[in-house]
Amino acid sequence: MLIIPVKEGEPIDKALKKFKKKFERTGTLRSLRKRQHFTKPSVERRVERLRAIYKAETYGGEQ
Repeated sequence: MLIIPVKEGEPIDKALKKFKKKFERTGTLRSLRKRQHFTKPSVERRVERLRAIYKAETYGGEQ
């Protein structure tokens, strides 16, 4: 549960902005989206390996 201390006289926009930032930092929405469907561990490892290869070729390649 997120608790956002709101000072008296503080605009609701500012409090909402604090809430959104804190909510994003916790990673709640990201984990919910990830858990919507099951992926096998072998598939996750394969995707991570391919992603690492792509990054290495893109950013660490010879020039």
